[in-house]
Amino acid sequence: MRMENELLDVTIIGGGPGGLNAALVLGRARKKVTIIDEGRPRNAVTREVHGFLTRDKITPHEFRRIAKEEISNYPSVSFVADTVVAITGTDGQFQIETVQGQTFASKKVLFAVGMKDEPLDIPGLKDVYGKSAFVCPYCDGWELRDQPLVIIRRGAELLHFAALISGWTDRFTVCTNGPDELTDTERKELRRHQVPLFDSPIRNIDSSDGIVQQVVLADGTIVPCTGIFFKPELITGSDLPRMIGCSITEWGAVVVDDFGKTNVPGVYSAGDAASRMHQAIAAASMGAFVAAAINNELSIEAWG
Repeated sequence: MRMENELLDVTIIGGGPGGLNAALVLGRARKKVTIIDEGRPRNAVTREVHGFLTRDKITPHEFRRIAKEEISNYPSVSFVADTVVAITGTDGQFQIETVQGQTFASKKVLFAVGMKDEPLDIPGLKDVYGKSAFVCPYCDGWELRDQPLVIIRRGAELLHFAALISGWTDRFTVCTNGPDELTDTERKELRRHQVPLFDSPIRNIDSSDGIVQQVVLADGTIVPCTGIFFKPELITGSDLPRMIGCSITEWGAVVVDDFGKTNVPGVYSAGDAASRMHQAIAAASMGAFVAAAINNELSIEAWG
């Protein structure tokens, strides 16, 4: 338990792979750290974590359980199940308030708040998301290899994604759910690779127990499939970075430098909240790197 009014070295907001690995590194550096996490991770909808060496196919719940067990070996790190609602103060003396009325004083703040999905506005997509509909082929392409898939994307980036997904399967159909926003040259490229393209809006996605069966279009076209990859609409997992003045990219991530520093002195960000590489292992790696940068800054300040 933390003593009341104890000045922490670092408060980590968010308990996903980025925040957890940062806590591990900082705990081993003997820094006083508290992780405040509300317990609603974005990947809770998925059944397994993929592409994480030694943890491939582990469930998100088990991943966090093991991580917390390992971090508990370092007594300077504590966990708080709560939601941060306000941050005031400046570098070296931040005040953090939670929805449950707890307050914490901290020298540094690390946002590891991840990203969250905007409401999924295609009927039936919510039922299959995380089970047979995914956003990242590096995370879930193996499980859908050689299967008939539907790709829900549009515009110039569609060509890049089509080329990418072809490494896992050549049996895919593109549904742009409205105007495809492609040039004639780009449409010709899809035809050259014999990729079917439909721009009729999607009426609904039919599924059974989370496994997609077909995509039904507004013009009556039915596209049978066993999996979907789609582009999500994402926003930062918390409004707090923006509220305290952190710069935000056009795609919703916190702007950081090469060391995870934001434009607000003493405030850092790591993991999905500060990256476009939304993979658990990438978030954990970034968390470790940024933790080392924070520890270096704290050590230099203490030494001086």
